Amino acid sequence: MERNSIDEKKRKLSGAALKQESVTLAIEKALFEEWVEKGYASISLESVAKRAGVGKAAIYRRWPSKFELVTELVNKTGADLIFIPDTGRLKEDIFQLLKQLRRVLRHRLIKRILPDLHAEMGRNSALAQAIRSKLQIQRRQSGEILIKRAIERKEISPDTNVEMILDLIGSMIYWRMIITKNRADSQYLHELTELILKVLKK
Repeated sequence: MERNSIDEKKRKLSGAALKQESVTLAIEKALFEEWVEKGYASISLESVAKRAGVGKAAIYRRWPSKFELVTELVNKTGADLIFIPDTGRLKEDIFQLLKQLRRVLRHRLIKRILPDLHAEMGRNSALAQAIRSKLQIQRRQSGEILIKRAIERKEISPDTNVEMILDLIGSMIYWRMIITKNRADSQYLHELTELILKVLKK
C-alpha cells in the first residue's frame, strides 16, 4: 500500500513538472508572437498571458517584469540557435557559420523581431546593456575561438584583426537578409566566404 502511494505521488509530480514546462513554453511562444505583431514597446504581460492561455500570475512566478522576461528569452534563444563549427578548416568553418546565421535570419519570427530589437536597444540603454553584456559577449567570444583556431593551425596571421573579421562575418549577411531583404543562396554564401578569406589572408 505504501509503495503504491509513493508511486502515485511520483506520477503526480512528474505530471505537474510537464504541465509547468508546457506553460513556460506557451508564454515564450506568446511573447515572440506578440512582439512580431506589436513591437517591443507595445508588448504587455496581460496580452502575453492572454495569448498563452494562462493567468498573469503564471508569468510573474517566472519573471518579475516584462524586462526580465524579454531579456532572459532573447539571451536564451540567441545562445541556443548558433554553435561554432569546428571542421578543422577555416574556409569550411566560415561557410558553416554563415549557413547557421542564414537559418536564424530566415526564421519567420526572428527576421521580424531583430530590426525592432536593435531599434529598441538604441532607445533603451538598460535593454541594450542586458543583451550586450550576455548574448553579444558570448557570441563574440565564440567567434573569437573560431578565428584563434585558424591562427593556431597557421591558416592566417597572428596579427589578424579578430574584431574586424567578426564584424564582417555578421554584418554582411545581416544587411543582405534583414535590411535589404535579399536572398542569401548557397552561391552568395560561397562568394562571401571567399571574400572573407581574402581579407583574412591579406
